[in-house]
Amino acid sequence: MSTPHPVRLAADHTAQELTIVWSDDHTSVLSFDGLRRVCPCVSCRGGHGKMHEPIDPMLFVLPSLQTHTIEELRPAGNYGLQIRWGDGHSTGIYQWSFLREVDPALRDA
Repeated sequence: MSTPHPVRLAADHTAQELTIVWSDDHTSVLSFDGLRRVCPCVSCRGGHGKMHEPIDPMLFVLPSLQTHTIEELRPAGNYGLQIRWGDGHSTGIYQWSFLREVDPALRDA
């Protein structure tokens, strides 16, 4: 079986959720706050030496600390998604494999 790839993205600013529909018909619903907390850029991760440290899965199930705005969702080649946040931050590239891995629904399965 091939690796699932995204077929549709939707950012719901009212619900503060990014929905990704995958080619295997799974739907991931990820909170904006969780996505912002796990931004994969060097600055947010605390330097190059920390880039491969695991993400705490609780960051996606904790209550949101604040409201976020997504200004733009942009593909990063075939491997990921770049988000331009309302605060201007846009240097993190969220790999598709990473977004599947942090999906709370798949972690519980």
